[in-house]
Amino acid sequence: MVRAFLSIGAIAVVTLALLPLQWLAVRLGWPMRRRIPTFYHGIVCRILGVRITTIGRRTDEHPLLIVANHTSWLDICVITAVAPVVFVAKREVATWPIFGLLAKLQRSVFVDRTRRHKTRDVNSEIARRLAEGDPVVLFGEGTSSDGNRVLAFRTALIGSARDALAEAEHVERVWIQPLSVAYTAMLGLPLGRQSRSNVAWYGGAALWPHLRRLVGRGAVDVVVSWGEPIAYDELSDRKTVARRLEGEVRTLTVAALRGRRAAAPVTNSFLA
Repeated sequence: MVRAFLSIGAIAVVTLALLPLQWLAVRLGWPMRRRIPTFYHGIVCRILGVRITTIGRRTDEHPLLIVANHTSWLDICVITAVAPVVFVAKREVATWPIFGLLAKLQRSVFVDRTRRHKTRDVNSEIARRLAEGDPVVLFGEGTSSDGNRVLAFRTALIGSARDALAEAEHVERVWIQPLSVAYTAMLGLPLGRQSRSNVAWYGGAALWPHLRRLVGRGAVDVVVSWGEPIAYDELSDRKTVARRLEGEVRTLTVAALRGRRAAAPVTNSFLA
């Protein structure tokens, strides 16, 4: 309880210090609007005791769409800590206390799945982010899982890349890079199927109790693995691309959970 109280207090102090600066940076279009969230989430990971091991590297190609698996709200902190990204999130996130404000200040694109007529507006917003050079993150499964497996990727989400491409000017293709986020240990002990719920947040679980438990325990190990980027243009088949992305993310996730390492450069970012 003491750890949770101190950690939440430290995060609150950092948030209050950086929030006005990020608001101003977004308002005025300063380049630091991309760097501040990465700096902020790196500090949050340190406070929470999250230790990140990175395998592979983010491509330098642009425009870049990143398609990742989804296990927890903590994915946002982990991914942003290793790359200056913006997210595509469901509309409900914008209404969440604190989290919604942070998502807006990170310039997230919010999708209302119940209002199909707004799809073009969303695609235009994604196209603007891509055209401005922001890597855009999509969670391919369309929901969060228990972290023991990777769910099937939704082809409609991948198809939105083509729609965004159509909205973008002077852009003939988008690069899509698969990304795996795998939580492997807590307090130095491997996370098994029964204990993975300490990190995974899914199935309608209440957010705040889960956050308090995780903050109270701390010391989480996570492996972030970058796959090979795919060139995606108007002739690409979205189902084929979705299956390829899903397969690579699943392979990378299984390798991380089993303690294997892919034959790619490894960077250890121990943020504890």
